[in-house]
Amino acid sequence: MSPSYCFSSSTTNIGGRKGFVLQNSHLFLHKHHFLSFSQDTHFSKRDVKKPLLLKFQQPKSSLLSLSSKFIVPSATLSSFAEAEGEDHQQQQEAAADGKLEEVKSNESPGMAQAFNISSRTASAISICIAVAALSLPFFMKSLGQGLGLKTKLLSYITLLFGLYMAWNIGANDVANAMGTSVGSGALTLRQAVVTAAVLEFSGALLMGTHVTSTMQKGILVANVFQGNDSLLFAGLLSSLGAAGTWLQVASYFGWPVSTTHCIVGSMVGFGLVYGGVGAVFWSSLARVTSSWVISPVLGAAVSFLVYKCIRRFVYCAPNPGQAAAAAAPIAVFTGVTAISFAAFPLSKIPLVALAQALACGVAGALLVSRAINKQLGHLLSKSKSAEQDSKEDMSHHKNIGFLSDIAGPTGTQLEIVYGVFGYMQVLSACFMSFAHGGNDVSNAIGPLAAALSILQGGTGGAEIVIPTDVLAWGGFGIVAGLMMWGYRVIATIGKKITELTPTRGFAAEFAAASVVLFASKLGLPISATHTLVGAVMGVGFARGLNSVRAETVREIVASWAVTIPVGASLSIVYTWILTKLLSILL
Repeated sequence: MSPSYCFSSSTTNIGGRKGFVLQNSHLFLHKHHFLSFSQDTHFSKRDVKKPLLLKFQQPKSSLLSLSSKFIVPSATLSSFAEAEGEDHQQQQEAAADGKLEEVKSNESPGMAQAFNISSRTASAISICIAVAALSLPFFMKSLGQGLGLKTKLLSYITLLFGLYMAWNIGANDVANAMGTSVGSGALTLRQAVVTAAVLEFSGALLMGTHVTSTMQKGILVANVFQGNDSLLFAGLLSSLGAAGTWLQVASYFGWPVSTTHCIVGSMVGFGLVYGGVGAVFWSSLARVTSSWVISPVLGAAVSFLVYKCIRRFVYCAPNPGQAAAAAAPIAVFTGVTAISFAAFPLSKIPLVALAQALACGVAGALLVSRAINKQLGHLLSKSKSAEQDSKEDMSHHKNIGFLSDIAGPTGTQLEIVYGVFGYMQVLSACFMSFAHGGNDVSNAIGPLAAALSILQGGTGGAEIVIPTDVLAWGGFGIVAGLMMWGYRVIATIGKKITELTPTRGFAAEFAAASVVLFASKLGLPISATHTLVGAVMGVGFARGLNSVRAETVREIVASWAVTIPVGASLSIVYTWILTKLLSILL
């Protein structure tokens, strides 16, 4: 009697759709087809013809729907359960599946395929964004109302340069906030883009700085360019164009690079050629380049420890679901308190500011605890009945070391654990997206506002006031880039470095946010992009070296190394071209 293979399936209903989840995600059948099997379907070995990997369409579900109702996707959790509990088996299969994974990782779907919309709809969205980008500047006060035609034309071109840079920031850098949530299944790509679009624009408009330095990030010596505003204007536009060009190339290939480093490289190239060696603060440049090592190493180390703590103290608890539900408010309290105290403009009196931060932390913890009990309360009560059975196995867990490989929970316990961490991951992604809009929009609108000020009769002084309409313009550019090209880098961070689940995604995001927050307060040179990439790698290393795709990592690191030289080279070329054109126009 020949042995048979049994593929069991479970039925789930999410968003009004029923679907089947196969318990084994690596099936070898005749061709690459999307198939449905009835329950308890059996195949014999004679049915298996060619060892080609069957690709299954992931269910369109998420831990957080666009409505206010929180949904636990049992279909997705079933596949995650196998991934979490069979890490060792996956590592053994990694060598066999490596080539297929490599082919899949190089696939770059278009906008229509990424968002599951028709090509006509995708084209219509792109056309609407282009029309808005070309027409909105005519309604902005920053265009130079009441000035000459040449000044208005140059102001219009300057606004487009700033939009181009902001567009590329949205296409590349927003993946810092949403990449892990999409990769873990906590959010669908469409939900992530819509959520990030609202939060990025709000952060840019509400928290974007209204005062910026003409010499971005303290890279150039301001005194060198005093009295030569025309050259400084050309250099600022060239920096925007050069940084945007390299960001667009990196986004096309799905490489997550630092937008700050792009601007720094462009400024250095302009300063060296047109201001001399003395125009560059070399110590600042050394701090920036050192972040290539410091950021990913710290991110990987912290995420490794966070993920190991989750596996050791949550997975090994008598009731993992209860342990996760109890740990969530504590983590939220700690995170919200620290972030509020360090980042938000609270009272200038330290004790009052600390009290305000603690109040924010308590409020956040209470809200999260209430939400978890409301959405997962039925599962938590169900898990209590099985707690006695799990206590019988605690003698086995007591001898497990911190770095030991631990099998993940299954069934109801897994649903609770992933529900809790998925919910926390979405919250952290929303905060990071809002903060990113407020912080990194300055990489685009800082040089833009300085160029407009010089062009419209201002001076190249140290501080330039940024109008509100320019802040909104930068926010619009970030949202446009995110919608049109953001899915490329999101796919790299969320799926191509290592396989993510809600617990792994939360560990990476929490670690990255913690490292960036504390390193910034300590004055260490840190890149948020590099830190998050390192954090995702750290989670993969916690599961084994084979869990990290080496080729993807090599491509990312290579793109980091050439960011500053490429930005500098492009800036030199663009400045030469612009100075020639300006001499003709002016």
